[in-house]
Amino acid sequence: MFKEFKEFALKGNLIDMAVAFVMGAAFIKLSGSFIEDLIMPLIGRVSGGMDFSNKFIALSDKVTATNLVEARKAGAVFAYGNFITVGINFVIVALVMFLVVKAINKAKALAANTAAKAVSPEPSATEKLLTEIRDLLKQKG
Repeated sequence: MFKEFKEFALKGNLIDMAVAFVMGAAFIKLSGSFIEDLIMPLIGRVSGGMDFSNKFIALSDKVTATNLVEARKAGAVFAYGNFITVGINFVIVALVMFLVVKAINKAKALAANTAAKAVSPEPSATEKLLTEIRDLLKQKG
């Protein structure tokens, strides 16, 4: 049983998946910072200083706060600003992932074409014989 577990744990697929998981977690942090620290301030600047993170509609008369954290404490709110931020985040992550997959597919196609060109088929016996005859005729002529 230990031997089977060792084989399972050391398989390439499991290690690849672990690496992908760690890279995915790092990518989430990177994309979150990119959105929150770079994109959303630019969108806020273009939209006249609008801060999407505090945009909400009060669903209760008890809500009188002007920021989302305090408004949620007071009662029910419809926090559409956070949804906009998450939506923009999704679009950017999807675009980046699309570009990564596209680049990987292009690299694979390029490698396949290079390999196909590098492995040209061996000439047949007839082609070899005809090449020898051609070379002999060139020497005599």
